[in-house]
Amino acid sequence: MQWRRFREKFPWQLLKHFLGIIIGATVVSISINTLIIPNQIADGGVTGIAIIFHYLFNWPVSLTILLLNLPLFLLGLRLVGRNFLVYSVLGVTVLSAVLSLTSHLPALTHDTLLAVISGGVLSGIGMGIIFRSSGSLGGTDILAVLFARTTSLSVGQILLGIDGVIFLAVAILFRPEMAMYAMIYMFIATRVVDFVQEGLSHSKSVMVVTDSPQKIAEEIMAKLERGVTLFQASGAFSGEAKQVVYCVINRTELSQIKKIIRDQDPRAFVAISEVPEVVGEGFSSWKGH
Repeated sequence: MQWRRFREKFPWQLLKHFLGIIIGATVVSISINTLIIPNQIADGGVTGIAIIFHYLFNWPVSLTILLLNLPLFLLGLRLVGRNFLVYSVLGVTVLSAVLSLTSHLPALTHDTLLAVISGGVLSGIGMGIIFRSSGSLGGTDILAVLFARTTSLSVGQILLGIDGVIFLAVAILFRPEMAMYAMIYMFIATRVVDFVQEGLSHSKSVMVVTDSPQKIAEEIMAKLERGVTLFQASGAFSGEAKQVVYCVINRTELSQIKKIIRDQDPRAFVAISEVPEVVGEGFSSWKGH
């Protein structure tokens, strides 16, 4: 009975977030120390600035990241939510600590292109885990929020601009090739972050404008065992009333649903789109989100 009460009251979700941030920050730290720094590759954000200072003055990356983030976190007290700030402070603290602890690890490779690709994948996995855990690793996010409130630019545009300035500085202070490798690294890392957050289970949404909505819906429910939604609509030009069939399926069911639509109404208008993530009956549940 006491164990059951403990299980119900224990903040499991909070623990999950903390563990995710710690694991993610550890993965990113190992990527930086074994692939990025040994091969003179740059990065974006606060971490990128800290790495530049390391290349120029041999300052420890771990301490520089902590010092650069401190004023930004103080600035962010009023700009971002409390939970985001706490999770971000945890992420940066763990990143700095593990960077210091793993600073003597040997390089995994001295092939720059291989290091860029492997580092992008490894860092992307780590950052993806952190983002899934509602955390962050850089104070530039807070800086972007501040500028977004005082300018007409979006947060994404400002972050892109900050990284652009960092890469330009790398090209001027070192060599253009280093900035090019950094951009490749950031591109790979960003794509892997999306992959980690969205997963492999991309589904397809199918929207059908048809004169036989009921028949198509019945066939989909009978043969694919998928739920179907019918929307009332009307043609903007003709003013004619229509029903739109909407369904989400796995990609393996795409050819089957096409056959169903073609057989029931060859003149139907069909729009098929990618759906990165679906939560609901027949797909994933809210558990783990």
